[in-house]
Amino acid sequence: MSLPYVGSGPYCYANSLAMLLGAEAPPPAVIEVLTGSPYGMQLISGRLPLFDPFGWDPEIGLDAAIDLLGWTCERADGGPADAALERLRRACQDGPVLAGPLELGLLAYQPGSGKAIGADHYLVVLKVGDDMVLAHDPQGYPYATLPIGAFVDAWRGELISYLERPFAMRSGFARQVRVAPDEALRRSLPAGLAWLAGRTDVAVSAGTLGQAEAAERTAELVEEGLDAETRAVWQAFAVRVGARRSNDLAVCLSSLGLDAGAAVAAEQARIVGGLQGPVVSGDDAALAAGLRRLAPTYERLLDALGGR
Repeated sequence: MSLPYVGSGPYCYANSLAMLLGAEAPPPAVIEVLTGSPYGMQLISGRLPLFDPFGWDPEIGLDAAIDLLGWTCERADGGPADAALERLRRACQDGPVLAGPLELGLLAYQPGSGKAIGADHYLVVLKVGDDMVLAHDPQGYPYATLPIGAFVDAWRGELISYLERPFAMRSGFARQVRVAPDEALRRSLPAGLAWLAGRTDVAVSAGTLGQAEAAERTAELVEEGLDAETRAVWQAFAVRVGARRSNDLAVCLSSLGLDAGAAVAAEQARIVGGLQGPVVSGDDAALAAGLRRLAPTYERLLDALGGR
């Protein structure tokens, strides 16, 4: 049995979407599962390990979750900064706007910011004034303000690897059909199985590995000497979000009566969560061992959910 996790964590796009949908929104944990993020692990370009599926990114995930929940929205991006800012200003006159991905490192109200690091982030823009942008940042900053120039710099997202065009935003959310959370979760299962099996219809960078291969190769990278940048990403973000995703998947699968799959996802959550101590303390032997225990669980999850 998995106990639902309640607390802070880097669920920026799920929390942002929940804010936009308001009283009609399911819990962020359900939204996160609907995005497909818990169904795998990838080693991007052979160097950056993340606990999400091979070829997946938040833009793909958000579109999937919005559709599964029976909503539509207008997505816009690109253009010069002035035009994008005016587009955002006009959209905010009709209601809040989901903006992102933005560069987390350039959001000046967050402690330790000031440098672009390629970390993606999503938030809800409430108003664009003459000099300031007002936003609900789900990282723990309600009614955050940022000078317009600084916001544009962050919104440009130049170092975010999966962002094709800058200044992405979603607005005009409208419900097309009522879909209960459990029904949305059931409808999401085929996509989850496709992610687990390794989708071939998504673009990936050269050298990217998925699932067991990603876990095994990451264990080797740890033994060879994990670079400081990757270790920092894991310490601050990747491990805790990966553990939470798997735990949320376990809870959601259990709610659907899929107990075998829930048990595997719960095991994944415990393994990934158990990596946080070693990655911070520098116990690389334990870190590599944990990754090798994780590797075979992806095939087991696929089997448990009837993917083969």
